[in-house]
Amino acid sequence: MHATLPLLVRSDFPSLRRGVVDTLQVNLGYRCNQSCQHCHVNAGPNRTEEMSAETIAAVVAFLDASPNARTLDLTGGAPELNRHFRDLVVAARDRGLRVIDRCNLTILEEPGQDGLADFLAAQGVEIVASMPCYLEDNVDRQRGKGTFDGSIRGLQRLNALGYGQPGSGLVLNLVYNPQGASLPPPQAALQADYKRHLAQHFGVVFNQLFTLANMPIQRFGSMLVSKGEFNAYMSLLRSAHRDDNLMQVMCRNLLSVDWQGYVYDCDFNQQLGLPIHGAGQPRLHLSELTAARLEDQPIRVADHCFGCTAGQGSSCGGALAEATAAAPGCGL
Repeated sequence: MHATLPLLVRSDFPSLRRGVVDTLQVNLGYRCNQSCQHCHVNAGPNRTEEMSAETIAAVVAFLDASPNARTLDLTGGAPELNRHFRDLVVAARDRGLRVIDRCNLTILEEPGQDGLADFLAAQGVEIVASMPCYLEDNVDRQRGKGTFDGSIRGLQRLNALGYGQPGSGLVLNLVYNPQGASLPPPQAALQADYKRHLAQHFGVVFNQLFTLANMPIQRFGSMLVSKGEFNAYMSLLRSAHRDDNLMQVMCRNLLSVDWQGYVYDCDFNQQLGLPIHGAGQPRLHLSELTAARLEDQPIRVADHCFGCTAGQGSSCGGALAEATAAAPGCGL
């Protein structure tokens, strides 16, 4: 796999400083039941990295010591494959925290995951589900044959439990990624297309669609290098940069934690191996920190950061700004 960090570190991206940390995003491990082309984590079935019970205890201790951090955002790989996933969810919900599970939907049918959907509903966990298109061919091309059908079954199961249904309080959001080296289409218009198509053809409902730009790192970045498209994609991101997105980028209020407990400004920096700098330390562990200590500290930036500020902007919560152009659909 081609390393993209050497192509990104020399950058003129604007400097940023942290605000108040309100979200702790925790990567529970890189093992996944899928191997998606756009995956910036390079996750897959053969990865073995997994957060330990001791590190999960450090996560809970950090949350207890950080009263403004009211959201726990769980990611992976497939976060549910971590053997301590359910214990962490219960601990966070017992503390009244908002918990997000970044779910690939097909995990609901994996052996050993019996009752997972019911558990998530009983705990009131918010689900952010990967669904890179509403068309079968496009999803299977990006995520593997049969993934689309499995994802639809997962969505239907979640709907039956109340997820995405008006008045249920169970939030189900979907995530779109472009198929290749292009920016996402306008989020609101594409959301309308998703809702119409999924409801008409499968009876599926959901709350919101988040459109995310593909980052030029790990598996996707390596693919760009192999195809000779890396420089063109970076030129696209840079030319579409908007300064007004800078105040809304997720790294200002989010702290990313890897499976070993080390901290980063965002999940993308984590995958590039660019940790938050401590005083004379190469990297900092969550057990050494409180959220208050990080306020107004500089954020580590590189050229991949243009992926978050290009066009309508991109974050773990979708677009940062409203775009008004018509959506071309999820096939582009």
